[in-house]
Amino acid sequence: MEARHPLEPLSPVELERVIKLLKAGNDKVTPTTRFVSISLREPPKEKILNPTNELLSREADVVLFDNGTNSCYEASVSLEGEGSILSFEHIPGVQPTMTADEQVECEQAVLRSVEFQGLVREHYGVNDINLVMVDIWSAGYYGKEEERTRRLARPLCFVRSDPTDNGYAHPIEVEVIRIDQYKHYPLPPLNCNYSSDRVTDTRQDIRPLEIIQPEGPSFQVNGNQVSWQKWFFVIGFTIRQGLVLHNITYDNRSVLYRAALSEMVVPYGDPAEQQARKNAFDCGEYGIGSCTNSLELGCDCLGHIKYFDGNIFASRGELLVIKNAICLHEEDYSILWKHTDRRFKKPEVRRSRRLVISSIATIENYEYGFYWYLYQDASIHFEIKLTGILSLGTLSPNVKSPYGPLIAPQLYAPNHQHFFNMRLDLAIDGSKNTAYMIDIEA
Repeated sequence: MEARHPLEPLSPVELERVIKLLKAGNDKVTPTTRFVSISLREPPKEKILNPTNELLSREADVVLFDNGTNSCYEASVSLEGEGSILSFEHIPGVQPTMTADEQVECEQAVLRSVEFQGLVREHYGVNDINLVMVDIWSAGYYGKEEERTRRLARPLCFVRSDPTDNGYAHPIEVEVIRIDQYKHYPLPPLNCNYSSDRVTDTRQDIRPLEIIQPEGPSFQVNGNQVSWQKWFFVIGFTIRQGLVLHNITYDNRSVLYRAALSEMVVPYGDPAEQQARKNAFDCGEYGIGSCTNSLELGCDCLGHIKYFDGNIFASRGELLVIKNAICLHEEDYSILWKHTDRRFKKPEVRRSRRLVISSIATIENYEYGFYWYLYQDASIHFEIKLTGILSLGTLSPNVKSPYGPLIAPQLYAPNHQHFFNMRLDLAIDGSKNTAYMIDIEA
């Protein structure tokens, strides 16, 4: 087996080691401290692009949050030898990413609230609190002192008619910071379930489509290093960004040093109190990596698949592994080139094939599919596929909203947008390509 590439993500053993070192070596890490993110501190770019015989050290960057003191900390840890804490710094006045178990705890806190139970019973006739579905959104900062000084979440609430109902079809129009009810509308009456056992008008005229590669795939994998055709790259994964591609080369020539989604924001364009605060920064506030799906053969990917796990952790430091977080496979992609010589009536055709590296994240109501495509003509494409369920709003009977279409009686879809910011660290033929500005005197 080849040596491990220095850009490969932290292994489960390394993650556990980082957590152990911080718990044992710093009195600021207490039972109320949460581990928000642990990621590889990537070595300097020039040492990757211009390698020597120097053995690069493995280090980790860590973000922590102490609920007991409302304090955020950043740490760096060396994994060399017995390991050591290189730095540990308090970062005042900030709130780091919301952890997955915080979202679960927040939902349970809402459902346990006697005041909330009384509200949904009185206004919506809901006697079984387990039928209420609570999506946890970030609170944001809108100038209130409690938003600046406290770690807050903003639950959006929906009610199911039964435990398997599509709750998004029945929004409860309340905002929960304390309990503020802006308007009281009856629940939308129409059931809008999407599960396969309840949808009766699915297509029945599609026959099986099988993709087989009897000699196996054309790619080679060593750890997280991938070679395919003339391409080489390293697959990474972080709790904030999810899928990351490192050190992409073509025919041994550097092309792209690092490629990942750095942030995405989803602002809603309805000034109503319930909708106006829906502005989700999904990377920074939730973490794409922690929301990543475990993929299944024949459902999310087709063909001869190589999966990569996503190694993360719960906020109290327990190791979590997202099985099959990243999918690698080949696809036939129509023709790459064709020509027919009319004189000989002999067509020549070359099929095109592409390599697909993908992952899918569920962030409450939406699913985002992230797809990197490498082609035989040395091109790279990136695609985001948006699917899932709309985050809806409730209206009074016979009322329409100017800020979103009515999709069912008393149910509308607020207008909103999805903005994605990609960070592409290009390294075309290395890192020395520089644009110079020169003053030329007349």
